[in-house]
Formats: sequence, C-alpha cells, structure tokens
Amino acid sequence: MNTEEKLELIKRNTEEIIGEDELKQLLEAGEKLKHYQGFEISGKPHLGHGLVCMSKVKDFRDAGIEVSIFLADWHTWINNKLGGKMEVIQKIGVPFFKEALIAAYKCVGGNPKDLKFVLGSELYHNNDKYWETVVDVSKNTNLARIQRSITIAGRKEGEAVSFALMIYPVMQVADIFNQKINIAHAGKDQRKAQVIAREVALQLKEPLKNKKGESIKPIAIHGHLILGLQKPSIWPVPKEKLQDLWAELKMSKSIPSSAVYMTDTEEEVKKKISQAFCPEGETEFNPLLDWAKYIVFISDKSKLEIKRPTKFGGNKTYKSFAELEKDFAEKKLHPMDLKSAMAEKINEILKPAREHFAQLKIKKIKEEMDKLLITR
Repeated sequence: MNTEEKLELIKRNTEEIIGEDELKQLLEAGEKLKHYQGFEISGKPHLGHGLVCMSKVKDFRDAGIEVSIFLADWHTWINNKLGGKMEVIQKIGVPFFKEALIAAYKCVGGNPKDLKFVLGSELYHNNDKYWETVVDVSKNTNLARIQRSITIAGRKEGEAVSFALMIYPVMQVADIFNQKINIAHAGKDQRKAQVIAREVALQLKEPLKNKKGESIKPIAIHGHLILGLQKPSIWPVPKEKLQDLWAELKMSKSIPSSAVYMTDTEEEVKKKISQAFCPEGETEFNPLLDWAKYIVFISDKSKLEIKRPTKFGGNKTYKSFAELEKDFAEKKLHPMDLKSAMAEKINEILKPAREHFAQLKIKKIKEEMDKLLITR
C-alpha cells in the first residue's frame, strides 16, 4: 500500500483531519504511527462507539498504524459516571466496556489481537512523567480555554461544574503526549481537547518528536457522530440550525430509545428502528440514512438489500450510498422498506457481537453491567 492509498484509507468516513499535510509527511517519511482513541466507561456502548469508531480503528490498522484503545476510568470517575464510584467503574464498567469494543471490532471484520487496551489508572500509577505532563499542559494554556473545553465531558459551555472537571481536558491532552501518540482519534465532540493538544505541542518540555528529533504536533482525526433515532425538537429543521441540532441529537446512551446498543437483541433492534424518525423523501436530517452511510456503506463491498412485493417495486440491492440516497429523495424507496432493510442489516452486522457475549465468562460480565444499570 503506497502513501496515497494509506491516506485515503485513513481519511475514509471521517469528518475532519487537523494536520492532513503533516500526516502525509509522516507517511512519506515512513514514521512509526501510533493511534489512540479514548472512551469514558459509562454504561453500554452504542453503535456510534462500537461500529462507527471501531470501523475506523480497523482502517487505521489496515493502513499499518499501531492502534490502541484508552479506557478512561479516571475521566469516568471525574465525570460521575456509573455513580462516580471508582470501584464500580473498574470492577464492572471496565471489563464490560472492553468486551463490548472487542465485540464491535469483530463485527467490522477486525482481529481482536490487533487491539491494545490501556487503562487510565494503570498508565497514571507511579508515573511522575505523566503528572509532570499534566502540569506542563496546564502551564501552557489558560483557565478560559479549559472552561470552553468542558463540552468534551458532555457539559455545556459556561455551566457551573466541579473543579475536578477543569482537570478533565488537561488529563486528556496529557494522555496523548505521555503515550507518544501522533494520531489522536475521536468523535468530533472531542475536538476542543485535541486542538489544545496541538496548541501546546511545541511548548512542552517533552514534546512528540519525529525520527529526525524534530518536535511535531499530534494529528487530530475526528469521526462522525451518528444521529439518534428520535425526532428533532424543531421540524422541519432550519438550515441555519442544522449543525447545532445535529450535535444535540447525536446518538446518546442517556436516551435509550434513540440508541441501538452493541448488546441489543434482534427484537430490540427491530422495535427501535421501526419507530425511528424517517420522513419520506427527507435526506438532510434522517437517522436511518445517516446510519446507512456510516455503518452500512463503509467500503466498496457494502450492500443493502430491500425486500418488498413486486407491486411496490420488488426487491432491490443497493451497492452504494449515493444510489440509496437518490432513490429515497425521489420517493422510490418508502420509509417502511428502508426501516425493514436497516433492521435486518444491523442485526446481520451485530451477529458476531451476540456470539461474543454468548460466551459464558463474557455473558456474566454483561449480566453484572445489566444488574448495575437496573439498580441505579
């Protein structure tokens, strides 16, 4: 695979790459590329965490990049997820989340042996260099900048928060430099932290370096945030508010009916998708078309099969998202037929995850998480 082919694979299905020219230079120079993506351990991963993120992780791996998954137990504790109890986060949350991401990687055709998992508390333990980096990052930014960045923890800018949440973005930036990561990968909602990482990169005592010993900035690669299944609060959506509402209506664990989880049953998937917001002919703000683009049509081998009676157009196989979108826009494909096809396809994709969680030891881990979420 040459540089251009690697670059195209890395760019595929992303929203933004900050430092694309720098990335190309690293590829051309044959630099060792180290990727990471971090996750709060907050309940059940949905399809955005699982299929969307892990399909990109596989792209990175296929491009010859060393990939790693950061399980951010300290950030989870700071953000009061899973009750804000570190023992619960580490004993129940971490094992479950890890297995769910392994299951997701299997769903996108990946080999779990490719994955390196790093636990935050293990990275930080007896690690003076890490805490030095936390202070160094803090010295090279300001409070106003950090206050604007707490949106990465799911909070609103200007919201009154605990002082611990001020440390959250700084630690996230320190995670990148302490692990010598030159490709920081996240959803676009994490953009502010990665921009800080690039801003402070050349001022740190121990910056990232290339093979020549030159200081470099981490490349920031932002993936797509898929929509939840719910109807937007304003409909039709004014064009000037499209991006704002998109961010508000991304798939979220806090709205269970809007999200499909990696552990959902076939029946749960069918029920949720059957109730999805999917207006006829609507292509700009349509959760199922969004899922089709970023979950189904992720490679040139992807396809979506529509099964319907001859009087309604008969069966049809779509081999590209563009073709699917065109037919839906022209009302040649009815929402109910799209919903039926998407439910069947999502269930097909999730089959390896269901097999993974059927293993006795892993099934028990899932049951522990289910029990925890019920009692909270």
